[in-house]
Amino acid sequence: MTDLPLLGAALPTSELEHFQDFILSQDRDLELQDFFDAELLNGDWKQVADRAKALLSGYKGRLGIHGPFWGLNIASPDPDLRVVIARKFLQGLEVCEYLGATQMVIHSPYTAWDFNNLDNFSHRSAYDFVVENCHKTMSEVVRRAEDIGTTLVIENIEDKDPDIRRILADSFNSAAVAVSIDTGHAHYAHGTNGAPPVDFYVRRAGDRLQHIHLQDADGYADRHWAIGEGTIRWAAVFRALGEFSSNPRLILELRDKSGILPSVEWLNRLGLAR
Repeated sequence: MTDLPLLGAALPTSELEHFQDFILSQDRDLELQDFFDAELLNGDWKQVADRAKALLSGYKGRLGIHGPFWGLNIASPDPDLRVVIARKFLQGLEVCEYLGATQMVIHSPYTAWDFNNLDNFSHRSAYDFVVENCHKTMSEVVRRAEDIGTTLVIENIEDKDPDIRRILADSFNSAAVAVSIDTGHAHYAHGTNGAPPVDFYVRRAGDRLQHIHLQDADGYADRHWAIGEGTIRWAAVFRALGEFSSNPRLILELRDKSGILPSVEWLNRLGLAR
């Protein structure tokens, strides 16, 4: 069973002490959840980062952070807002450099409205307009990520089209931009908006997939339940993952952190992950 994919977790530093052995004993992938907070980024974030460093002494796994996202649309057409948005992401990358984190999760700009309306404009390509705005917002951020060896992974939020983030990531022509999938978000889009099932999102991302938030859900809301509590078809998801070689970080992103170890046990019992 040791060839099964190794699971990691998303944790705030305040919870990391409780999961130290889980993370450090096998150098599992870790995503720190503190640094999406704008007030923290504007304040004494190094105090939190130093605490994380102390708890991770000797850690040799792959470390990442969830970047800022509240109120930040990377496709904003407003030049004034783009300056602010880019600055927040640059703050996140400053944290990454300080911690040695090699991934930062950012959110997709695409909405459910976009799926039904981007083809509704004849005077110009609405698809190109979104991509152009993303480049105007993120070009400096991508260059900075390249310089420090951090990859920005674009997570689906409302995305109904499983290809659209991969196309956006590819447009930067940079190894510092890749694709993330949140299984609960994909399942919401499937159950509520008629999107493909989660395993289709995996296949369409292919080897551009470098990060996954694993959470269970019911297809109606963004539940972040423990694995096995919802209706995602996990065997199909892990079958699809086995078809590619990009070795994405498999991050359990659960609302109730007490569900992390039971989720690992559930997937291990089914022979899917460890």
